[in-house]
Amino acid sequence: MRRTRIPAADEPAARLRQAARILLARPLLVAGLTADEEFRLVRACAPELREWFERETGWRLVADAQTIRLMKLTADPYDGTHPARDPRAKTPFSRQRYVLTCLALAALERTDGQVTLGRLAEEIVLAAAEPALADTGFTFTLDRRERRADMVAVVRLLLHWGALRRVAGDEEAYLGAGGDVLYDVDRRVISGLLAAARGPSMISESTPEERLDALTAEAVLDLDDARNRALRHRLTRLLLEQPVLYHDDLSEAERSYLTSQRFALLNRITQLTGLVAEVRSEGIAMVDPADELTDVRMPAEGMQSHLTLLLAERIAAADRGVPVSELHRHTRALAREHKSYWRKHATDPGAEVDLVTAALEALRALKLVTVEPGADPLVHARPAIARYALAEPTIRERAQPTIRERKETVR
Repeated sequence: MRRTRIPAADEPAARLRQAARILLARPLLVAGLTADEEFRLVRACAPELREWFERETGWRLVADAQTIRLMKLTADPYDGTHPARDPRAKTPFSRQRYVLTCLALAALERTDGQVTLGRLAEEIVLAAAEPALADTGFTFTLDRRERRADMVAVVRLLLHWGALRRVAGDEEAYLGAGGDVLYDVDRRVISGLLAAARGPSMISESTPEERLDALTAEAVLDLDDARNRALRHRLTRLLLEQPVLYHDDLSEAERSYLTSQRFALLNRITQLTGLVAEVRSEGIAMVDPADELTDVRMPAEGMQSHLTLLLAERIAAADRGVPVSELHRHTRALAREHKSYWRKHATDPGAEVDLVTAALEALRALKLVTVEPGADPLVHARPAIARYALAEPTIRERAQPTIRERKETVR
């Protein structure tokens, strides 16, 4: 994220807005990992932020001298379009890496104040062998480089969060089976990582889907005020977290509440965050003029972003769903057309498969397309993608210059 300019002390509204933006972009701030001026700003504004987030979103804000944590309960626990990523390689986490992350956090809660990467990996191997986990089909060993790479990716994420602090060594040495790494363990950070409506120990459901529902379900009293408060929380979370809020994705009660309270909802969000509401008949998008509060940009620099933009144009121009195979063919043609500017591997046989997959991941994350499963999946455009459709160029005749303009040109 770009360096934040902290407003002057005589700009209280601007300071509160900047603090809110920092917290929305990074809901976990750790002293020493966050820029000092940003950490101090958010901590100074914590009382006002705590009141706003509790009232408008139902999120708790916990702040002390070392950590600041905004407990962001997701509005859609099944949205998998914004996965955790390896902080260095930027590759999305697989299901195995998510399980390893949970096992690593469980092991770190029981370990001493310091731990080595090798010791942490051994603890995870032992935990993976427990019958309750092994019966699900999950296995983990360290006999292959790929499995050690999974461990390294998890540790890098924990370093990024501040749950671990590197003391000595390097993960690359461990990856090559030639060394180890020593870390300090920060249990204050670990204890605040899980944002849930209920503690896991209070959940008795057995299947992953049932447990996820129970973990995120919030009790609502059967009172008008309580129901309206729950609607306000959910809609505000969606407006803050989702690239686009589509009316078709809302329940009848949510659409009714949004219709009657839209101005108040959008005005409160704009005042706190500086986001600008773009209201259309299909839905609402909160646009950031500073282009800071997003993890997926479009357009952006680079070959992959250029391809994503061109595929968005192709999908937006279609009257019906576009088969993925058609996008593969289109990508091969684009790679030949732009081979002077794109990376060389873009024209390799089969390269279009990974390129299209990455492009569709970005478009789905931006709520611009949906993908219908099948032997040849169909990609359907969502209304917001229309902004990327190119219209026919308009050619305007240049007016004849006036006598005065001709004289100025001669001079």
